[in-house]
Amino acid sequence: MNIQESNSVLIPKIKPVVEEIEKVDLVKVKPKFGIKAFMKNKKIYAFFFLVILLSFFITYFGLSFLNFYRKTIKVKNDVSTLKQSLIDQDLNKAEENLNILTASYQEFKSAYKPFRAFNKVPYFGYYFNDFEHLLNAGNYSLESGKILISTAKPYADIIGLNNSSQQKSEQTTQDRIDFVIKTIPDLIPKVDELSNKVSLISTELSGINPQKYPEKFKGFEIRTNIKNGLEILVSLDEMLKNAKPLLESAPYLLGVNDERTYMVLFQNDKELRPTGGFITAYSIAKVINGRFDPVLSSDIYNLDNNYKPKITAPDEIVKYIKGPYLLSKKWKLRDMNWSPDFSESMKIFSQESQTAGIPKVDGIIAVDTYVLVYLLDAIGPIQVPGYGEFSTKITPECNCPQVIYNLESFADIEGPIVWSENEPDKIVYAPENYDNRKKIIGPLMNSILSNALGQPADKMPLLFDAILRSFTEKHALFYFFDDKTQNAISSFGIGGTIKKEYSGDYLSIIDANLGGRKSNLYVTQEISQEIEVSNDGSVVKILNITYKNPEKYDGWLNSVLPNWVRIYVPKGSEILEVNGLEDRKDSYEEFDKTVFAGFFELRPQGISNVKVKYKLPFKVSDEYRLFIQKQPGTDMPLYQIKINGNEDEFFLKTDQEIISKIGK
Repeated sequence: MNIQESNSVLIPKIKPVVEEIEKVDLVKVKPKFGIKAFMKNKKIYAFFFLVILLSFFITYFGLSFLNFYRKTIKVKNDVSTLKQSLIDQDLNKAEENLNILTASYQEFKSAYKPFRAFNKVPYFGYYFNDFEHLLNAGNYSLESGKILISTAKPYADIIGLNNSSQQKSEQTTQDRIDFVIKTIPDLIPKVDELSNKVSLISTELSGINPQKYPEKFKGFEIRTNIKNGLEILVSLDEMLKNAKPLLESAPYLLGVNDERTYMVLFQNDKELRPTGGFITAYSIAKVINGRFDPVLSSDIYNLDNNYKPKITAPDEIVKYIKGPYLLSKKWKLRDMNWSPDFSESMKIFSQESQTAGIPKVDGIIAVDTYVLVYLLDAIGPIQVPGYGEFSTKITPECNCPQVIYNLESFADIEGPIVWSENEPDKIVYAPENYDNRKKIIGPLMNSILSNALGQPADKMPLLFDAILRSFTEKHALFYFFDDKTQNAISSFGIGGTIKKEYSGDYLSIIDANLGGRKSNLYVTQEISQEIEVSNDGSVVKILNITYKNPEKYDGWLNSVLPNWVRIYVPKGSEILEVNGLEDRKDSYEEFDKTVFAGFFELRPQGISNVKVKYKLPFKVSDEYRLFIQKQPGTDMPLYQIKINGNEDEFFLKTDQEIISKIGK
């Protein structure tokens, strides 16, 4: 063996062995495509599809809701900012914030688009539809706001708003009135624009039924707020539509270019009569270019002394007032405001007063003591030469404003008025100061006018509010002989007319104090209506009128109140039951209404209740509508209305329409 051989590694040579692979026959297996298998797989596919679809919807609507929520918060904050600028009475800031709100509102509206799909969902779809209408109404509201701000800018100081772009001036109230008169033509097209927008808002919201919403949600009033909002909108829509004719008649009313002559009647609402109060005095005034100039004033009894009565007075006046009607049933001028429709009363009064020496006038304006109080609240105490100070400070002697107490003190003290047996129109004896009423009217009127018109411009908002309240609350009434002007006045609701055409329920309660001194100074009135709508749509009502006099008898201001009440309801109403009347008149028709009427007495510290149950002459289906007209001269009687279990309560400050959806 050599070295090479000893150092080598011998690797045995392995012969590859190829093992024979056993042949296996492959059997073809047929897939199971039977119905059961198919359905099983289909359910699995459907399940996964639904999971995916649901995940998509949850993700999509979740993100959409999150976006919508963010936009909602933004709009809410912008609304709060706008509201604050209005509270601050900053017109320019309000305009700026309104533009910001408009932009965020459009984003908010776009963010809602994904949820429109829910409009078709049963039950809940109703609320989504309502919200859609609400969104559209919101758009029109923002557009209305822009019109309103641009219209208000020139008159910012008059209505109590700050406008930094408006130059400060030392103008008086009369100067600003002159400015308003000059710019009236510019207001008319703006009012048209605003009226159109409000009509669109009203149309969008007209289908919303407050009864389908909960009364409260987390302590927040839902149903009441919706209901009140809809009622305000209806009133606003009607007011704007009627404002245009009034603005067009304004130059005539204010004596622009042509002088106007008016008779002003002073009605004492503390001795309530159908048109607002007993006529105590009158004045003749001239108006030229908005400047009011009293010419003369006198007591109504002085006018009656110059009048030769020839018309027979209404039976109720003759029966309960007695006094001058014991010997003659002829109607006195002072009692001619018997019709609750001011225009009807003034037609008679104006014709008859001309025979007593009243010159021809263009119109008649009636005001009561509330106008006086509102104006003095605005301008503060005034001095009347020869009569001292007049203010609205409450006087303990009568628990009433000092101006009311002073007027009654100057005009009358305790004691009877004795009429001549041979000359019915002649007073034989009257209390001390009886003649003072006609003496004080002129100086008081002049003092109020000179003080009001001489006020600095910053007092204009208060005066504007005083005048507006006097008009809307029916403490100032107007009657004009020019037909176009009279129609404009009546349409705007300051003519004291009875609403003759109305397709729904109607109610107006008219009281007349027939010799109860000044008891209405203390008397309050509460009215409740229980309205039951049957399944067939027929309507039965129970009307309760409660009168209260909490003060003691004093024989001067407060005494037994002999009250004649008239209740105006839809023509054809059927009376079912009446309680609380000592003397009742058969039902009759007037102004296309059915009238229930009667007499009762209310004593000091007493309560009287009149209850009337009656059936309406028509049926209702989806909607119940009620129009309530407030008697001129009254403060704000409390109304409570129950309709099929739903209750509403409010103070009636002006004529009001109630609209209630009837759930079937």
